[in-house]
Amino acid sequence: MVYVATVFIDPFTSFTSLQHLYAPGSTLCQAMDVVVKYADEYVFDGLYDKVVVPPFLLNNSTSLGAISSWSQDNLYRQSLTIFIIVCLGGWIFYLSSAWASYQFVFDHEMMKHPKFLKNQVRQEIICAVSAIPGFSILTVPWFVGEINGYSMLYEGTPQNAYEWLYLVATVPFFLFITDMGIYWIHRLLHHPLIYKSLHKLHHKWIVPTPFASHAFHAVDGYLQSTPYHIYAYLIPMHKWLYVSMFVVVNFWTVLIHDGNFLSHSDVINTTAHHTVHHLYFNYNYGQYFTFWDKLGGSHRQPTAEQYDASLRNNKSVWAAQTKEADTIERDDENKARKYAH
Repeated sequence: MVYVATVFIDPFTSFTSLQHLYAPGSTLCQAMDVVVKYADEYVFDGLYDKVVVPPFLLNNSTSLGAISSWSQDNLYRQSLTIFIIVCLGGWIFYLSSAWASYQFVFDHEMMKHPKFLKNQVRQEIICAVSAIPGFSILTVPWFVGEINGYSMLYEGTPQNAYEWLYLVATVPFFLFITDMGIYWIHRLLHHPLIYKSLHKLHHKWIVPTPFASHAFHAVDGYLQSTPYHIYAYLIPMHKWLYVSMFVVVNFWTVLIHDGNFLSHSDVINTTAHHTVHHLYFNYNYGQYFTFWDKLGGSHRQPTAEQYDASLRNNKSVWAAQTKEADTIERDDENKARKYAH
């Protein structure tokens, strides 16, 4: 069953009318449907046709001889297809975007910082590439649910001004709500009972490069992605906007690790804010905005040591940063580190 959501908005009320439409076969109308459709058509149909499937993996058959391939609406096939798409897509996106940011944006002088690890870039890449398959497996159920119509994603062109208004308003609302979720999840990941086993790996990179953007424990990365998926199951959102926001979110994750401190905003959680988070650990847990950090008492506004180019790579400033970072870090934080300088 596929759910098509039509959003109606007037000045006094805002509600979603869900029309339940039965869709035969594998006719899907959710966020991953187009990707899965073309992947099936040009790649996976031919592959799965050659696969003899054990009976327990078939939805409605107990005869191995009767069926030699998975149908497109088989949940196991959908899950495997989505895993391959998400994993390969994740690798390609991560390596290409992080490489571009590293080559053209990242300040390579930061690699001389006392807290920059020996062979750090290589370590970051290995960590991220190793984490993406696990992260992909964990996200598969969300996407399978979406393509089978269990989310609140809808499609179609808005038909009036109020529907356009809802579409436009979805962007800041999506960012604000998911930022709230990420803030509290991220802060929870810093709790002593959880930190060592999950989030500590990402804080190995005290002076991160863009390659650190996805260099985390797979479960850590998955937990911080759950607000995006939960949102799509609770609040109506246009499917193409949802896909676009996923791309934007991942670009943003790379950008806040690029060491480019152009914005001095007190509202946006900029690269400078996230640099402070990596240096000083207990501040700036938010992803996009400073609102939740201010509310939670964890906001720390960047200073001239981030914004002033003459200070940013000053050895005296680096020494002061190192001293404060060492004070904040737990004793065992440095045991597994071998610094480059």
